[in-house]
Amino acid sequence: MLLILLAVALMLLALVLHRFHVPLRHRWRRRQARVMVQQLRRRDRLQPPQLLYARLRSMDPLAFEELLLESLERRGFRVIRNHRYTGDGGIDGKVMIDGALWLIQAKRYATAIRPEHVSAFNALCRASNCRGLFIHTGRTGPQSRESIGNSSHVEILSGRRLLALVTGGPIAVAEVPGRAVLPAKSHRATPWRAR
Repeated sequence: MLLILLAVALMLLALVLHRFHVPLRHRWRRRQARVMVQQLRRRDRLQPPQLLYARLRSMDPLAFEELLLESLERRGFRVIRNHRYTGDGGIDGKVMIDGALWLIQAKRYATAIRPEHVSAFNALCRASNCRGLFIHTGRTGPQSRESIGNSSHVEILSGRRLLALVTGGPIAVAEVPGRAVLPAKSHRATPWRAR
């Protein structure tokens, strides 16, 4: 009887450890993201924006995703990471903001973002009945802004707002009425404040 209980306990322990196991590549990317966040929030915070954009664009794409998730966690939000990077269905992570689930899509662009990427993410957010953050390092052209129109499902975060996210500064309200803003610092999950 004792042997059976021990076997069941070991199987449960193995199941729990497997569930929370973080692959080596994930750990390496998370570590890279933590180091970059520490640098950007301290000594490199006052570097010229062009240099900061270049650093973000030169990161490993998956480490860039982790950088954004780490930055959101440091603001006090609960982040839900994917178990794998590929085959994520266009969702690079999730974050709980004011009790609501937000989807995250991260893109490293050197030029303008593609409107079809924004439209596809908007459709994904609508289908999931969630709001989403489309966070990118490129330029947001008028076609990309038009592709989401007056949708309340997607918030585009780029430019100075992206730099504020990763450096820990306050994030300005978007130009579009009804959009939201992240608080600068938080000891707990703080709701987004509407304009």
